[in-house]
This record gives sequence, C-alpha cells and structure tokens, in this order.
Amino acid sequence: MKIEPNQPPARMNGPTAAKYLGLSKSTLDKMRVDGRGPRYLKIGGRVFYRLTDLDAYIEAAVIETTDSRALAG
Repeated sequence: MKIEPNQPPARMNGPTAAKYLGLSKSTLDKMRVDGRGPRYLKIGGRVFYRLTDLDAYIEAAVIETTDSRALAG
C-alpha cells in the first residue's frame, strides 16, 4: 500500500482515527464500548479503523436542513 504525502493511511489506530474525526481518543473509545461510532477492526486484540469506514461515519452524520437543500439546488 503506497501512501501519498499528507494523505491519511487506509487503516488507522485509535489515536490517529480520533484525530482524523476531531475527537479525543477517550471519546472514540467510549463510543466503541457503547456500540456507537464508526465501524472498526480488531486484529490480535488491537483496534483499527479503516479510512473508508471513518469517511462513511462522517457522511452519515450530515444533517440536512431546509436551507441546505435549497442551496444544493
């Protein structure tokens, strides 16, 4: 897997994923324990997040308002 400079990796550990989402690691951990938050992988007891799952989580959090629909055209 080749990663371009300034591009996030395809798979991230908890601290990196939390930073990508703009959350603290403890918030992301709590969300995972509570069954909320983005999908994750557990490999050998370690938790990882795929970039595609983090982006899907962000997209699912978009709230549409009447104003935003009107601006979208």
